[in-house]
Amino acid sequence: MKTILTSFLLIVAVNLFAEGYKVGGRATDFKLKNVDGKTISLADYPKAKGFIVVFTCNNCPYAKAYQDRIIALDQKYKDKGFPVIAINPNDPAVEPADSYEAMVRKAKEKSYTFPYLYDPKNEVYRSYGATNTPHAFVLNKDAQGQLIVKYIGAIDDNYQDASSVQKPYLENAVKALLSGKEPETAVTKAIGCSVKSKKS
Repeated sequence: MKTILTSFLLIVAVNLFAEGYKVGGRATDFKLKNVDGKTISLADYPKAKGFIVVFTCNNCPYAKAYQDRIIALDQKYKDKGFPVIAINPNDPAVEPADSYEAMVRKAKEKSYTFPYLYDPKNEVYRSYGATNTPHAFVLNKDAQGQLIVKYIGAIDDNYQDASSVQKPYLENAVKALLSGKEPETAVTKAIGCSVKSKKS
C-alpha cells in the first residue's frame, strides 16, 4: 500500500511540475524588453511565417560557441519568414554576467541582427520549458495564425566546430517547414549550460 501511495504521489508531482511546450502544441505570445530598450512581441512580426526562438545567454561556453551560428541563421532565414528571437533566461541575481547591461554590451560586441530579450521574471523560459543555453524552438504559423511548436532541442550536433556539423537539426526543421513539410527530426536533446534562475 505504501509503495502504491508513493508511486501515486510521484506521478502527481511530475504532472504538477511538468512545464513547457511539446511539439504540436500552441505557443503564446510574450512581451519582453530588447537590448535597444524597446518592448518586443511576436505580434510585431505580422509577415513572419514562424520564428526561431533561442534561449541563450552572455557567458556560457556553449552559448558563446553558437553565437555566430545563430547570427547566420537569422541572416539566412529572416527574409524567408523565420526570424531569430533570442531570449536570455538567466537571473542576474544568480548569474551576474547575464545582467541586462551585459546583454546590451554582448549584442553590440557581436553585432546581433536579431532581438536579444530580457526575461526579468524568468517566466517565458518556464512556459517554453527551456532547460539549457542554448535551447532552440521553431514555431510555425498555421492557417489561423496560431503559433505551433514544430521543433525543440539543439541547434545542431556539434557545438565545438561549426565546420564539422553533420546534422543541422534546427536548420533542417526550418527548411522542411518552408517546403510545406513536417520536420523529419522534431525533438533533440539541448546541449548547453543549465538555466540559472532562483528556485521559486
